[in-house]
Formats: sequence, C-alpha cells, structure tokens
Amino acid sequence: MTMTGTGVLPSQALRQMIDAGTLSADPAIIPEQIQPASLDLRLGTVAYRVRASFLAGEGRTVAERLHEFEMHRIDLTDGAVLEKGAVYVVPLMERLALPEGIQAVANAKSSTGRLDLLTRTITDGGVEFDRIAPGYTGPLYAEICPRSFSVLVRPGMRLNQIRFRQGQAVLSDADLRARHEAEQLVDVEPVIDNGLGFSVDLRPATSDLVGYRAKPHTGVIDLDRIGHYDPAEFWEPIHTTEGRIILDPGAFYILVSREAVTIPPDCAAEMAPYLAMVGEFRVHYAGFFDPGFGHDAAGGKGSRGVLEVRCHEAPFVLEHGQVVGRLVYEKMSETPETLYGADLKSNYQGQGLKLSKHFRAPKA
Repeated sequence: MTMTGTGVLPSQALRQMIDAGTLSADPAIIPEQIQPASLDLRLGTVAYRVRASFLAGEGRTVAERLHEFEMHRIDLTDGAVLEKGAVYVVPLMERLALPEGIQAVANAKSSTGRLDLLTRTITDGGVEFDRIAPGYTGPLYAEICPRSFSVLVRPGMRLNQIRFRQGQAVLSDADLRARHEAEQLVDVEPVIDNGLGFSVDLRPATSDLVGYRAKPHTGVIDLDRIGHYDPAEFWEPIHTTEGRIILDPGAFYILVSREAVTIPPDCAAEMAPYLAMVGEFRVHYAGFFDPGFGHDAAGGKGSRGVLEVRCHEAPFVLEHGQVVGRLVYEKMSETPETLYGADLKSNYQGQGLKLSKHFRAPKA
C-alpha cells in the first residue's frame, strides 16, 4: 500500500492499513481499537513468566528467546493474576506487515502507566523496546512488569498502543514557537528546548494536595473494573504547603503538570525524558498525546498532563516548577476524522490530578 504525506498516520489511514493487510489480527481488529493517531493492541490468551526482561536481538525471534527464559506459562482465558515484581511476555493478537517507509512506535496507554504497569512492545529481531523498523513483518508481544500492584488480566485487554509515522514528523523548536504564538500550546510562558518543557505543580491554587504515592502492600486490581476501587486502599495522598516534596527511592508517585497543554488537531505528541542529568527519577510511561488533547474544539480548554514519577537510587527533592519532562510534537500526515475527547469515550480530557479510571473519585 502507498501512503501520501509525511507525518503520523491518522485513524482513517489506519483503517486503510487494516483493509490492505498491513495491520492484521486474530480475532479481527475491532473499531474500538482505532484511536485518532494510534491503534490499541490486545493481549492474547497466554502469558509467559520469564526470568528477566529481554530483547530478541538481530536474527532471533521472540519465540526462540522464550525457550531460553520461560519459567512457566499461564492461560489467560478465564483471567489470571500477573504478580507485582514479576516479568511476563504476552503474545498480542495483532501482527504487522509494514511497508518500507513506515515505522512504528508503541507505548503504554494512560491507565496502564498510572498503575505503574511497565508495558513495552517487543518484536522478532528487535534491538529496542517499543520501536519497530520500516518493513517489519511479524508478530507483536507485550512485555509486562507490574511494579506497584498485582493485576488481573484477560485476553483482549488493551494495555498498550501503536502509532505509525512516515518520514520525519517532529516539529522543530522554531516550529513550536510559531505554533504557540498562533494558538497557545500552553497556558504559561513556554520552555522550548527539543520540545515543550513540562514542569511539576506543587503549589496548587485551591488545595495542598499535590499527588499520590502507591502503597506497598495492596490487593489485586482487576483491569476490567472501572470506577470500582477505593483510592485509600491503594494510594497515600501527598500534601505540602512548601512547594516541594522528597521522593523516596523505589516509590511510585502520581503528580500533575503545572502547564495546561493543547495538542492541535493536526499534531500528535509524545512525552520524552527532559534530561537524564536532571535527577534521580523517570517520568511518564504513557507517552502518547492524541490530536485534540486539551483542544477547545474537543472540549479540552487546555489539559494538565499527569506525571507518573518513579524515584531511583537516592531520595530526591522535587520542587514546584521544576522541569521534569518534555512534549515532542509531531505533525499528522492529515487531520484525524475523530479527535481525542470529541466523539470518543476519553477518560482524561480536561484532566487535573487524576488517578487511573479504575478508582473512584477520592473523598475530599
């Protein structure tokens, strides 16, 4: 198949790819999987518990490597628990037959990241997580490592998503400045340096609640249960009046950006690390922001970005306004037929500080 236009491929192009067999699945792909600029991927029927995370490597298949690292396999048909701290590989229902010139990048979905559920895509011959080279033909696998909570999963659940692009799509810093002048990408003075800087809000206007920290010993979360769980059983609220908090090594936090951001309908964005040298933490598993996120036409009026923060080796002081990530904007090859939040069931449009959709609203 031939795609015209440089940029991230929109929903209508994904449908063409499905019709052409570039994207295929067993069972067939359903309309609910198609997002404005990405395709949700579904878990298959078996999970392999493995000794360690791995990449297939050039000339090797994931199936071959599973023979080396498999400890046991779990039938997911009736639901099964993936335990905190373990590593699993799950064959996905979808497979690719990419033409030369179209590459793919995968990422965890928002709710997956907010549960600290490290989910990455691996492929035959792969030498990077979540990056799929042009021309790849073969199966897709999810590597899943629950970091904070054990989770109950079933076949067909959608934990990660895949985005396709043709050519160089990233907006330069000069392009970003021009777009901000034209339609205000962010509601504060922008920090533009290899993308749009994202900083943390630790001085909220109406409260001293600045985030949540995952509790260490909790029950299982059934990923099909929406609005079901009491946040108090899983999360410790974080309060401060000082504009700073100390991150504990190994702990997982949900925080929120100071900026309310907009993704115009003809753009998509991906969260990227700011600088490795800035601090002892990583931010945001769920890196895709769809066209229309925070956009007036899609009911957003600027949306905060939820920051999923994990501290590493040493306690680290995080201060209000500290830049912790950057949004890399990419142009779409054409505007999607449906925008985030406009016609789709979008859980996080117009969001502030918000836990994943599995939890009831916290009590004030």
